[in-house]
Amino acid sequence: MAGRPKRRSVVVSGHRTSVSVEAAFWDELATIAKRRGLSINALVGEIDHARSGSLSAAIRLYVLDAVKSRAPGD
Repeated sequence: MAGRPKRRSVVVSGHRTSVSVEAAFWDELATIAKRRGLSINALVGEIDHARSGSLSAAIRLYVLDAVKSRAPGD
């Protein structure tokens, strides 16, 4: 099923960890990282430092906020 989370490995602060996020969120995260000139690991590191809940949830919320801030007519 396309909407199911997939486990992906990332390196955060020099430590390997994994996150479970849906492909749509991961693809948008990669787009944001590329647009900002960052690796996915670097962007996830930024998200990790600012989070208060789970890393997977923090990634989803970061992507949602980025997409909403680009949406016209809000």
